[in-house]
Amino acid sequence: IMYHQIILIIHLLAATIWVGGHLILLLKYVPKAIKSNSLNDITFFRKNFESVGIPSLLILLVTGILMAYHYEITIDKWFTFESSIEKLVSLKLILFFCTILLAFTAVKFIFPKLQNKPSFLLYLFISLVTIIAISMLILGSLVRIGGT
Repeated sequence: IMYHQIILIIHLLAATIWVGGHLILLLKYVPKAIKSNSLNDITFFRKNFESVGIPSLLILLVTGILMAYHYEITIDKWFTFESSIEKLVSLKLILFFCTILLAFTAVKFIFPKLQNKPSFLLYLFISLVTIIAISMLILGSLVRIGGT
């Protein structure tokens, strides 16, 4: 029980960084970029957030898997959508992979073409990653009550 509680606390701290960082990006830095028609503020945020954001995302993955195993949701049960907790774990993994895909696409294809000018596509990606992060937080909170 104590092991699970420690892993949960670490998971929640990492989620605070990940979700909070994206809310700050979306609610503070995106409006600044729109107003100034420049990516300077978003670039500044990105450079400063990546050093804590990426490790927090990796910590979320590792602690999430550890907690899934605590609930006996082992890799062979992922994506079978049988029990309530297994559904939550699978949905969170799908959303995690969506986040990775969006981030990879943004870094490799969107940012290089922007030339310091904001774009709707960039704002869409930032919004999607933030919505996914909040969705994962909500799904995680459902584990406490046994799932959906």
